[in-house]
Amino acid sequence: MSLKERILIVEDDNGISHFISTVLTSNNYDALTARTGMEGRRMMLSQSPDLVLLDLGLPDMDGISIVKAVREWSRLPIVVVSARTHERDKVAALDMGADDYITKPFGPSELLARVRAAIRHGGNRSPHPDAAQTGKYQVGDLLIDYDKHQVLVAGVNARLTQNEYKIITLLGRYAGKVITYDYLLRAIWGPISGGGNQILRVNMANIRRKIEKNPAEPEYIFTEAGVGYRLREDP
Repeated sequence: MSLKERILIVEDDNGISHFISTVLTSNNYDALTARTGMEGRRMMLSQSPDLVLLDLGLPDMDGISIVKAVREWSRLPIVVVSARTHERDKVAALDMGADDYITKPFGPSELLARVRAAIRHGGNRSPHPDAAQTGKYQVGDLLIDYDKHQVLVAGVNARLTQNEYKIITLLGRYAGKVITYDYLLRAIWGPISGGGNQILRVNMANIRRKIEKNPAEPEYIFTEAGVGYRLREDP
């Protein structure tokens, strides 16, 4: 089964959130929901979505401030979904770094088209486009199948998220070599300011939980303290 893009919906209106989630899941996306700005920001770090659909009128903070804050550490695609129709609101959101702006109400077709475009454009942002690879890489029971976009452990799909897959395939491309934290952060999320290692640590913990028998004593991905990570080389 192909990897699903993970989309985070930050929306306090239950009806709209349910509608968007239903449209996305019925079109083979993995939909997550948050009702407040704080919850949404936490989930951006812990769940590593491939795209955020962000309402501006949240109960605890304005969505534009969230866009501004996220752009200080990530190039994660953000599509604003708002009832605000005034041109100044659209300009402010886009100037802060939003990738697109959808005005409520909207239909499923428009939503899906905007989602596809944002994910497609987001995928073109990596500073290392040559990291794409074909074929397979195997070490022990771990198999990276670049053609099928899957990572298998003893023949079982590890079900990595999009960003988790990007991390492990980049490590696989340089198996046996240490890839620095900064290189991984820039390759996956783009330019990041101080403190960006947190999102990488969260993703690595999730990867190890899915591929290692004992994450505390990894067999495949090793940490080079203060430097980066290294994927075990096939002898």
